[in-house]
Amino acid sequence: MSVDLIPTGQLEIPHPRRRLPLLGDVIGVNPRTPVQDSMRYAAELGPIFERKVLGTRFVIVSDPDIVAELGDESRFRKHLAPAVAALRGIAGDGLFTAYTEEPNWRRGHELLMPAFTKSAMRSYHETMVDVAGELTRHWDRRIETGARVDVSSDMTKLTLETIGRTGFSYSFDSFERDRPHPFVEAMVRALSHAQLMASPVGRLPMARRNSRHEADVAYLAEVVDAVIRSRRDSAETASEDLLELMLRAERENSPNRVDELNIRHQVITFLVAGHETTSGALSFALYYLSRHPEVLAEAQAEVDAVWGPERDHRPSYEQIAKLRYVRRVLDESLRLWPTAPAYAREAVHDTTLLGSHRLRAGDWMLVLIPALHRNPVWGTDPDRFDPDRFLSEQVRTRPAHVYKPFGTGERACIGRQFALHEAVLVLGTLLHRYHIAGDPNYRLRVQERLTLMPTRFDVTLTRRN
Repeated sequence: MSVDLIPTGQLEIPHPRRRLPLLGDVIGVNPRTPVQDSMRYAAELGPIFERKVLGTRFVIVSDPDIVAELGDESRFRKHLAPAVAALRGIAGDGLFTAYTEEPNWRRGHELLMPAFTKSAMRSYHETMVDVAGELTRHWDRRIETGARVDVSSDMTKLTLETIGRTGFSYSFDSFERDRPHPFVEAMVRALSHAQLMASPVGRLPMARRNSRHEADVAYLAEVVDAVIRSRRDSAETASEDLLELMLRAERENSPNRVDELNIRHQVITFLVAGHETTSGALSFALYYLSRHPEVLAEAQAEVDAVWGPERDHRPSYEQIAKLRYVRRVLDESLRLWPTAPAYAREAVHDTTLLGSHRLRAGDWMLVLIPALHRNPVWGTDPDRFDPDRFLSEQVRTRPAHVYKPFGTGERACIGRQFALHEAVLVLGTLLHRYHIAGDPNYRLRVQERLTLMPTRFDVTLTRRN
């Protein structure tokens, strides 16, 4: 579906009704749910529209043709949208929040790429299996007491523990705690604060919360500095992980070395982004599995066939890639609810879009991924959960640029393969061991804290024989 051009060569961009002078499109705006508000507007106004709030203008797109052009690296690059720019107070010039022209982005990217090669993924596998085992022991204890499990909370514990150990050889002892680690609590508050600060409406009542935010940011830095200090002071042989790559480059005066402050920024970036998005993806996948017993049964049959009948089986690295149906469940969950729900692209130089719409260097648009993933190219029922959309014969019929859960271009998620391997491993482990039942009266509620996460989603577990 393409947008219509008007004779002046400019795009005719619709906007929400009831726009107010000076205030703009503030009626019906909720600063805590900007993604879901925008999804509603996309369904109403089409695949390109604008929102103006207190003088700030957003052009939001989900048109496949526009998204394809915005992916052209010779003409467009990553733009730090307000919600991402607001994170610079937390992660500075780390990989996700750096401006492309900042030297630490290129250095950090080149330095850390080896940590995400196939051989590196293999080295992380056993740690991922160990952490998944800690989760199942935690869930077994919950079964013994007859308690339901809070899926999003436990997925957050699991993914934080995984990135902490694999990336920095540091444990947060997540499953030994009755409540989330204070790092998680501070991080959630910091992300929520950044999202509100990115909204002109949310910014108005924030002054009294700034002191709490400053304390949270200081605590995140304190925890990360302790991780780095522990590694520097350790007499043990250093692990081949993200932190060691940065510290070794510093010791050896590598051309790609980053400074002390940037090491902190990179660690915060990976601790936050490396667990927040994956925990959301796992939570949404478990939600859909709990709502679709036929999909759950097929996924369990696949895991049983690949891993065998032993419920305490430790899967090998090679066995993860064989869970093709489980992977399709994950892909379809990410289609409906991509946990990193948007990315922005700006023109590198003056150019035209769709052959005639003029853009000046620096003009930018926000790609709304959940709306792109519900475009009619996905069929007449794009809101329906169907893992078979990702059968190879189905994938071949669609343009590649209509599925973007990990962003696009050279600034796409560097940890994509890490996240996918971890998520499929964990889903396989849980499906192999448990029957999962959700509350039939539960209606999906999505919390937005820059990433997306189901909230108040509990399940009942029983051990499979």
